[in-house]
Amino acid sequence: MMLLYLFVIVMGLGWGLAVGSGLVAFLSVLDIIPRLTQLSSSHSSIRSYEWAIVLGALWFTWCDYFAISVQLPAVFTAVVGGIAGIFVGMLAAGLTEVLNVFPILTKRLGLHDYMRNFLMAMVLGKIVGSLLQWTFSL
Repeated sequence: MMLLYLFVIVMGLGWGLAVGSGLVAFLSVLDIIPRLTQLSSSHSSIRSYEWAIVLGALWFTWCDYFAISVQLPAVFTAVVGGIAGIFVGMLAAGLTEVLNVFPILTKRLGLHDYMRNFLMAMVLGKIVGSLLQWTFSL
């Protein structure tokens, strides 16, 4: 039985290492973090972005593994959620910029002249969808 537990531990750590390495390789190869700092004009904070991603991944993996939940006031939760949402949104913007998703999509749809409107519609749709999900638990 002890050998089975040891096997499960080794496999879990191995797969975790593989997935983590894949994420780091994905972010490194596509130069997402440097593009994110370029978009936000915060190149001096590049190490902070990198540490935020690493520590955030470690912390939330730890919380998920040990089923840690923290009861915080609603205002504090809203502020932390807003900051986390901004960070994830900027990370997605960096990824999108690197992959040139929006220019290709608007060109193929024939909406190149309306790219700003297209982006705003996507952002507002994401915000409204998130608010509906959080408010009504949809």
